[in-house]
Amino acid sequence: MKQATLAVSLSILSASSLAAPTELKIWRHQTGDIEMQASAAMVERFNQSQGQWNVVVESIPEGAYNESITAAAMANQLPCAMTIDQPTVPNFAWSGFIQPLDKLLDKKDYDTVLAGGKGTYKGQLYSLGQFDVALVMFSRYSTLEKHAIRVPTVDKPWNEKEFADALAKLKTSGDFNYPLDLNAAWGGEWPSYGWGPMLQSFGGDLIDRDNYVYADEVLNGDDSIAFAKWFKNLVDNNYIDKKPANDKGFVSGRVAMHYTGSWSAENYFDAFGEDLAILPPPDLGNGPVISGGSWQWSVTKACPHPEGAAEFISFIMQPEEIAQFVDQTSLVPTKPEAAKLSKLYKEAGQWNMFYVFASLYGQTRPATPGYPVISTSFDKAMRDIIDGKDPLDALDMAVDTIELNIEANKGYGFKL
Repeated sequence: MKQATLAVSLSILSASSLAAPTELKIWRHQTGDIEMQASAAMVERFNQSQGQWNVVVESIPEGAYNESITAAAMANQLPCAMTIDQPTVPNFAWSGFIQPLDKLLDKKDYDTVLAGGKGTYKGQLYSLGQFDVALVMFSRYSTLEKHAIRVPTVDKPWNEKEFADALAKLKTSGDFNYPLDLNAAWGGEWPSYGWGPMLQSFGGDLIDRDNYVYADEVLNGDDSIAFAKWFKNLVDNNYIDKKPANDKGFVSGRVAMHYTGSWSAENYFDAFGEDLAILPPPDLGNGPVISGGSWQWSVTKACPHPEGAAEFISFIMQPEEIAQFVDQTSLVPTKPEAAKLSKLYKEAGQWNMFYVFASLYGQTRPATPGYPVISTSFDKAMRDIIDGKDPLDALDMAVDTIELNIEANKGYGFKL
């Protein structure tokens, strides 16, 4: 009898070991070839690393991605895991599409992740990202030296007066059409992502982050008005082109400095080599600030195997995996342990400063489901200010739109 029992047990174990792994369907947004190849290789490494789960990826065009998620949720056809753009995470959490990761993952998976690598809502973790990008000021060392402008550093960035003096020197030199490019032609998310940090550096913000309900006396408070007037003066003084034809002003020599993302670094290095100066953003009164948060991984509430999705996220959040991914894509790692392993982002790495800026200055956009309306309202306010509208009037209109939307949605889960 014992031999028969043993034989049955062995046959069960054998059948189990030969069983096909359980399929985990995941979605990701389509992007450039290099990132897609790096992502595919990462998934293959996970599949080869264990025999319980087989991740199958479906890529969806980025332009239709959010709509695809909403449609799939309504039809109860969401995948097990999916990438989400970090600012939209609270909205998807509030809508009930995704579930918290706190109880699915070990704390070591996310404990050291930079702010820009996490998506949260009401204090809970809903997404994790391997990478981010960093906003910087690009210039040329030769330009700064010629015009006797101090090179700012992490320890001593430009303050508001130094920044103003630098712009004035560059303008009066006659060497450039404009001293600065702030990508004024970019709409959509750019004003909140790119100019919102300058607003925060002034001491203002897009909403009161203590309650995520009120924007009055914050977005239209004294510090925010000071920012808006400062920005309007950049236009009025012809320090920036309010309607640039393209973003090639810096590389073509028409503009002395370009405030943009780390995504431009390789092209600018190819153009200028060691003369390329990668500078921290200015301290406009309350310290330098840059936006954090890019595409991140989440687990849907529809997932039949959340433990498998969590194992996949845990795997790709290993420092070794992050380091390999960012070295292939030049995106900025979100873990210090990964930065140390990365050829590009370790202390002596070519792009180490981007990790330093992200770790020191990175702040996420407001973690509220109402963020899309906050972003579009701020975009309109800044467009109106650029076109000559009174800054207070423009900000007041944005505040009204934001607060009416929050009230109509009963606080988006926050107490009114």
